[in-house]
Amino acid sequence: MPVWCKLACEDYLSRLGRFIKCSLIEIPAAKRHKTGEVSSYKNEEADKILQKISANSHVIALDVKGASWSTPLLSQTVSLWQQQGKALVFIIGGPDGLSERCLTRANQSWSLSALTFPHALARVVLLEQLYRGFSILNHHPYHRE
Repeated sequence: MPVWCKLACEDYLSRLGRFIKCSLIEIPAAKRHKTGEVSSYKNEEADKILQKISANSHVIALDVKGASWSTPLLSQTVSLWQQQGKALVFIIGGPDGLSERCLTRANQSWSLSALTFPHALARVVLLEQLYRGFSILNHHPYHRE
């Protein structure tokens, strides 16, 4: 990841630490070849992703076809997730997106935007929005509406 991404992620992970225990697990993208097929890359990445997810986790897949939430709705959703008492797992796909197996495993799908973001930016936006949602729930002045 570029330096700006690492710095931004570290910053938001530190901020989120005030509210929840949070970590980032990176799964290396499958090696691309000139004659390779996208489906095989996605399946290889899915194997690695799904191995990291416990059976009782609540999984949210970031997918352009997922639900689009406003910031207030995100904070309400964060509150509901907390009430479940399950570990939350957010999965961001590689360059080709998520495999159908990852989308099927997900309990929910969330679209950050109808726009396509590079992986590094999607990671930062996800962490920032989670921090914003938790800030609202905890009456922290970060979010202004």
